[in-house]
Amino acid sequence: MLGGGWRSLGTALAALGAGALLRAGPAQLRAAFLHTEHEQRRSKTVTQADMKVELLPALTDNYMYLLIDEETKEAAIVDPVQPQKVLDAVKKHGVKLTTVLTTHHHCMSCNQFVFILTRMRFCDISRDHAGGNEKLVKMETGLRVYGGDSRVGALTQKVSHLTSLKVGSLNVKCLCTPCHTSGHICYYVTKPNSSEPPAVFTGDTLFVAGCGKFFEGTPEEMYRALIEILGSLDPETRVYCGHEYTINNLKFARHVEPNNVSIQEKLAWAKAKYDSGEPTIPSTIAEEFTYNPFMRVREKTVQEHAGETDPIRTMGAIRKEKDNFRVPKD
Repeated sequence: MLGGGWRSLGTALAALGAGALLRAGPAQLRAAFLHTEHEQRRSKTVTQADMKVELLPALTDNYMYLLIDEETKEAAIVDPVQPQKVLDAVKKHGVKLTTVLTTHHHCMSCNQFVFILTRMRFCDISRDHAGGNEKLVKMETGLRVYGGDSRVGALTQKVSHLTSLKVGSLNVKCLCTPCHTSGHICYYVTKPNSSEPPAVFTGDTLFVAGCGKFFEGTPEEMYRALIEILGSLDPETRVYCGHEYTINNLKFARHVEPNNVSIQEKLAWAKAKYDSGEPTIPSTIAEEFTYNPFMRVREKTVQEHAGETDPIRTMGAIRKEKDNFRVPKD
């Protein structure tokens, strides 16, 4: 039985027509498919003595992040998909924006496009993560734009694994985490001689309680990204991911490990946060190891669910299962 969302999708498709759908530009596709939940989502500022991070909701469920060095008032923006909103935040904080940190660029196939449409999770493909770069550099000249993929718009410096750069007095280490896309970069931010938690901006590699789809990579690559690279960071590192997927991710985690109390508690907390319009981000690396099934592929309970004994095969099995998982409404 088709629900209201499917009827809306059918109406939109009928209005555009098959040929028009293929020819439609981003604005037409947005008008047909993009819902406006993001307009009700609140921003959030996480403040430490050394750095400040403002979470800026964008598009349907994306996050942009304004990273501020409290010592120099220099700032970087992570994945600026809505440039005007970025500049409004820069003005509000009275900081100087110098840097764009792009986690990845999406180049979706037709199959991936249909996958999104059929789950009513449409996002503006042209703007997701990297798509605001060109407009932002025209609005704010002199920006340094970093990324690990030549497909990133307005790129001024391509980075690789362990490339280091600075945002004011903050150190930023680039972590190459290919799988979701082949050029995906996570950015690990620390302050020398600080006792405060570091931050890592993980794009679509690591979500709260989940990970990105394997669009351009393999289970081996995601295992290395999650367990060997991100999993080896300071356990207290705050994780700032690319999307608000937490509740659905935790429902899948509960399906994998129904007796995991950490999952049950985090899900109840996330529902309360989301219902009040608040972000469920950040988490920490230590927390992810307690409830994220993709970080827990070495655990016997997760392997038994997958019917595997090898963590990499377990990674592949549960990602495939997640891709086809019907999220319960509870």
